[in-house]
Amino acid sequence: MVTALEKAQQLYTRAYSRWCFELSHEKNYITAKDIAISICNEVLGYMGADRGYEWWTEVKAILENSNHQELHKN
Repeated sequence: MVTALEKAQQLYTRAYSRWCFELSHEKNYITAKDIAISICNEVLGYMGADRGYEWWTEVKAILENSNHQELHKN
């Protein structure tokens, strides 16, 4: 099973690779982070109090509290 950290890294890296083409690294970092958090919010919105709610909340917290070096994986 994928850990919450691995899922956060996966969401961030995919968003960064697919949708971040600004010259500014800071803009790309913020955009990728916002997209990944938005995905978490979407999943959480559909789950309610389902058994995966706590795990997705942890993924979101990792995204909110981590920097690019901690999240971006090749």
